[in-house]
Amino acid sequence: MNTSFASFGLAPELLRGLDEKGYIEPTPIQREAIPAGLAGRDVVGAAQTGTGKTAAFLLPILQRLKHGRQGTLRALVLVPTRELADQVFHSALSYGKYSRLEAVAVYGGVSLEKQTRALKDRVDIVIATPGRLLDHMGRGHIDCSDIEVLVLDEADRMLDMGFSHDVNRILGVLPIEHQTLLFSATISDQVDRLARRALKDHAAVEVGGRAAAAKGVEHLLVAVDRLQKRHALVRLLGELPERGRALVFTRTKHGADRLTRQLRSDGVRVAALHGGKAQSLRTRALDGFREGRIRTLVATDVAARGIHIDDVVMVVNYDVPVDPEIYVHRVGRTARAGAQGVALTLMSPDEWLLMYDVEKLMGMTFHRDVMPGLEPAVAPLQPLGRHAPARRSGPSLRPRRGGARRR
Repeated sequence: MNTSFASFGLAPELLRGLDEKGYIEPTPIQREAIPAGLAGRDVVGAAQTGTGKTAAFLLPILQRLKHGRQGTLRALVLVPTRELADQVFHSALSYGKYSRLEAVAVYGGVSLEKQTRALKDRVDIVIATPGRLLDHMGRGHIDCSDIEVLVLDEADRMLDMGFSHDVNRILGVLPIEHQTLLFSATISDQVDRLARRALKDHAAVEVGGRAAAAKGVEHLLVAVDRLQKRHALVRLLGELPERGRALVFTRTKHGADRLTRQLRSDGVRVAALHGGKAQSLRTRALDGFREGRIRTLVATDVAARGIHIDDVVMVVNYDVPVDPEIYVHRVGRTARAGAQGVALTLMSPDEWLLMYDVEKLMGMTFHRDVMPGLEPAVAPLQPLGRHAPARRSGPSLRPRRGGARRR
């Protein structure tokens, strides 16, 4: 299906901003969601991470806000994390570069004062985390009485993080008549309940499986003794292409800091990113990673959503996630927008059953590998009674065709 952004009837200034971003053809989620959003319908959009959900809700908003009272808060985007708020904010600036619309991002971890000053100026869109938004509302800095469009972005993550009460409080102060766009990588029972409350007569848009990573991801398991994981990771990072970046996930903040110190002692240029760090340090780490001064970022799952950086050619699960759906969000940081990438999991014997859950959720059997000299003492368990034969040559960062077998 050949569709262009111009076919949606978007304003010339928005098309110009998209052209400068290099956007040529809409993604499947954009093809389905943008027309419904432009028509003023409520939308539930479900698609795997990295498929363009941000543009799918921002473009209808920017088109709508071109008409009517500019400089009045008419659109609110709720997101679960600071990083995602910042990413959506910069996307709004890029897409609306040639419009006269103003956006402000508000989130915790930084001073209220600068955000308060920005909110006192003309503003059309606020992108916010729920807690900080309620803080500003309680202080009288934000008036939601003119809100025409509400976006609940990464709704599943927002609810998982315990924001259900905050979201319900915000819904309670919005005008009765407003458009709601709910986007999520996965649709859980909690998200279904939220959608029933927040939306009416909505268009449902689902692209791909609900527990699916992007098509360009090759999934690879490396069986390794737990005490050898660090050495295996150093070998893998040594194979990164010249301009490639690697995002390494740990389960805990303490684990991320410890691994970062160890990698630095091994000569790796690396930074850590997690919720225990000050916002200034998180921003510095992300900027260094985005600009290529740091090619390896060690993060907790705070970074599984909201990091949209080109050239992340490899995601490494240093620790297998306890929740199998977290795996989908982690590996969605690579192979974005049709690119290719490798999702590599360092799997110690005590984590085999966790990977069994991941494969069962995704309906896939991942390739097995071992690294010479770093093999565990016993062979990996066979997920669902079958697995691809382990190879003895060690893993490669060059994606193979097929990536994994569907069951």
